[in-house]
Amino acid sequence: MNKSTLALAVALGAVAQQAGAAGFIEDSKATLGLRNFYINTDNREGTANPSKNEEWGQGFDLRFISGYTQGTVGFGLDAIGLLGVRLDSGGGTNGATASSYGGTIFPSKSNGEAVDNYSSLGLTAKAKISQTELKLGTLQPKLPVIVTNDGRMLPQTFQGGQITSSDIKDLTLVAGQIEKAKGRNSSNNESLSISGANSRGANWRSSNKFYYAGGDYKITKDLTAQYYYGNLEDFYKQHFLGLTHNWAIGPGVLKSDLRYFNSSDDGNNGNQSAYFSTGNYGGVNNGRGKVDNNLYSGLFLYSVAGHTFGGGYQVSNGSSDFPWLNQGDGSSAYITTDMQIQKFARAGERTWQARYSYDFAKVGVPGLTAGVVYLKGDHIDTVASNRAEFTGQSEWERDITVAYVVPEGPLKNVGVAWKNAMWRSDIANARNQDENRLIVSYSIPLL
Repeated sequence: MNKSTLALAVALGAVAQQAGAAGFIEDSKATLGLRNFYINTDNREGTANPSKNEEWGQGFDLRFISGYTQGTVGFGLDAIGLLGVRLDSGGGTNGATASSYGGTIFPSKSNGEAVDNYSSLGLTAKAKISQTELKLGTLQPKLPVIVTNDGRMLPQTFQGGQITSSDIKDLTLVAGQIEKAKGRNSSNNESLSISGANSRGANWRSSNKFYYAGGDYKITKDLTAQYYYGNLEDFYKQHFLGLTHNWAIGPGVLKSDLRYFNSSDDGNNGNQSAYFSTGNYGGVNNGRGKVDNNLYSGLFLYSVAGHTFGGGYQVSNGSSDFPWLNQGDGSSAYITTDMQIQKFARAGERTWQARYSYDFAKVGVPGLTAGVVYLKGDHIDTVASNRAEFTGQSEWERDITVAYVVPEGPLKNVGVAWKNAMWRSDIANARNQDENRLIVSYSIPLL
């Protein structure tokens, strides 16, 4: 039994002894989230399989969040139950093969076909003293160095421990250790990895230790500074600095979001090729090598009368692509260019973006929103860019989102969203993509 499992068992025992105490039940909440998810991805041009991914399913997300027992130290227990049911996988077009590890929504059988359903249960023991909270078990952190992905029918989860403290005014401190991740299309927990080392089979390399710590300090009511550190043992070390500011200008508000990541190699990443990252290393080891990346970005959003206008720029310097926790089955990174299809964080890449969104409540249609984002990245460095015909590779993506949440009546809180994305590039061996997603969601309070 590892340390995290033992600690969870001890915490669960404490909860069980005090579960009858006031506060544990009275302050508990339970909800059932329903998400009907359809995705159609058209991989255009080229010959690499698959040419089309199409899946449709119904997700159930049952959550129980307990209160805390009374006393100096309060104890509690949270639970998350996930169930995915296949409605259609497009006649075998879920993108999986017999040698792969699942489609975009569903896990796959040994013959590559999507399973009929899959499920998982996660438990989280928690303890609280004043404004300091410890959690052990299933976690869904959303921090600059580790972000839970929720871009499909069911969300990603992690296994580990985390402590959060807000005892000091205007300062929030966080520290934790993650050992496993469960992908959004999986029932199983697996070790952690990065792009380049996450190829399934004999070349798969992973770690069960990701350490992180940091904090947010509210300098003024409109200005917040952040620092976070993350370390995936044997892969990379990462420092993050962030600054956000809101400035009232005329009738609207300008939000500035500045971010900087410094990432370097750790342990075996600098010594054993199977642990290498993706990037450009002069053709050595098929483009895999030591993590070496500095990523700078700025995003500026001006909101007025329901309109939001935005523009931003990002630079990804170094020999490697920007690293983040990525087991190859769906992941998120805390960067302003993490889009529907691509992340625009390759070695050497320079990306500018423009975006616009509108809240139709301003014209009498509450609940309806729409937005568009366009990004263009160039100066991309890959192994192929060493050849003259591939020098200065580029990519662009355009995302459109239209969403409506019923504001009142018997269907109150039912949400419908359509997401459309188009990605084009001249990157060697990459296939252009068009993608549509249709999502219907509803949350039912049970407690």
